[in-house]
Amino acid sequence: MWFFVVLLILILIIAFKTIKIVKQAEVYIIERLGKFYKIADAGLTIIIPFIDHVRSVVSLKQQTMDIPPQGVITKDNVTITIDTVVFYKVTDPAKAVYEIQNLKKGIEYLAITTIRDIVGKMDLDSTFSSRDAINDKLRVILDEATDQWGCKIDRVEIKDITPPADIRDAMEKQMNAERNKRALILQAEGERQSAITLAEGKKEAAILEAEADREARIRRAAGEAEAIKKVAEAKAQEVHVVYDAIMNAKPDEKLVQLKSLEALKEVASGEANKVFIPFEATSALSSLGAAAEVFKPDNKKRAKRNQIVDAADNIADNITDANNENPNNVTIEG
Repeated sequence: MWFFVVLLILILIIAFKTIKIVKQAEVYIIERLGKFYKIADAGLTIIIPFIDHVRSVVSLKQQTMDIPPQGVITKDNVTITIDTVVFYKVTDPAKAVYEIQNLKKGIEYLAITTIRDIVGKMDLDSTFSSRDAINDKLRVILDEATDQWGCKIDRVEIKDITPPADIRDAMEKQMNAERNKRALILQAEGERQSAITLAEGKKEAAILEAEADREARIRRAAGEAEAIKKVAEAKAQEVHVVYDAIMNAKPDEKLVQLKSLEALKEVASGEANKVFIPFEATSALSSLGAAAEVFKPDNKKRAKRNQIVDAADNIADNITDANNENPNNVTIEG
């Protein structure tokens, strides 16, 4: 009875040592008599008890490693603290086990020294503005260094860069000064744009006002010209009407001479120094007497003759009075 119990226990121990189940995304590094034998992939694996041995279980998944915050001195002698995280993946499990004592420690130390080397060549402002460049340089350097360890560095990210407290205060003051400067620049730019807009508005207003004034002058001139034209047409019409009336009256030569003498009276009463009497007027004066002789036989004709003689006498008296008022200045020529 005890024999079967012991035998069952031995069988279970041998089965436990012999049968290995490898999980997905993991591999087993199996050694035989202390020497690398094979890499067992996911699934069921049979090994020889007490001869084969599982050296290590390696994960093939992408892994993250948080690098402890490190104090780094920049090119301008400012000590800053940088917190970094590394994303890596094992590509060759055998190298990851046999080429380095501790893969994670190796990546950590290598990342720390590389960060100090890269950031030490940059000033403080560049470290804040060049995070992507720092990440790329770190990834390339770490990937080349860890290739012999069967590891690939996928990404390196700087989580935080912390400057000293006094540097932070100075940076905040500088940032406030820059913000105030930008605000003043924007305000000045706005005022300049406003002044330009106002000037352009005044210019446009002046141009429109000048154009309106010019248009008003043109329209006023056109109206005046039209009014002058209308007045001239009215005057011409008036002259035409008078002329037609005179022509309809059929004046004889005597009446024309009489009207000439009446006009001569108005001329002589002016302020002119000399008055020129046309020769036709003198002949009219001389013909008045002949006209009187023509109208003697008839009393009615005599009355008309007397009117003509009186008109002639009045014209002569007016001329004589004009000469008496201006004896030195008025000259009557025929």
